[in-house]
This record gives sequence, structure tokens and C-alpha cells, in this order.
Amino acid sequence: MPELLLDGRALKVAEGTSVAAALALGSDGCTRTSVSGQRRAPLCGMGICQECRVTIDGRRRLACQTLCRDGMQVETHP
Repeated sequence: MPELLLDGRALKVAEGTSVAAALALGSDGCTRTSVSGQRRAPLCGMGICQECRVTIDGRRRLACQTLCRDGMQVETHP
């Protein structure tokens, strides 16, 4: 079972879990705040909408297209 850090909090997830699914399990699911101040969350689940953008190990990634791995550090931008 991979354990990742989600905004500084440890979270264990099942093997094969996407970062977007981990966000839904370990937080309110929001990934960022829009320029108008609205909280955003994954929408399409296939990388088209870009609503699931997070920082993973220092690089901007799509949470719905990234599988969790042990030691991964995920930062949302609410």
C-alpha cells in the first residue's frame, strides 16, 4: 500500500489508486482555486479539463492521470 503526503498529511491508499481518487479519500477533493476564487476539483477524469492540476514532487501534474506511489508528495492549491 503506497503512503503519500497530501498537503503534509500522511495518507495510505490501495495500489493502483490515482492521485485524484486519493484526494477524494483524504481531503475535500479540491485541487485549486480559480482566478475568481471558486474552489475547483477533478471533473472529467481523463486529463482534458485540467481541473485536477496539483504539484507532485515539485512538478505540476494532472491528478487524474497520475498513480500514487510510496513517498509521493502532493500539494493542492486551494
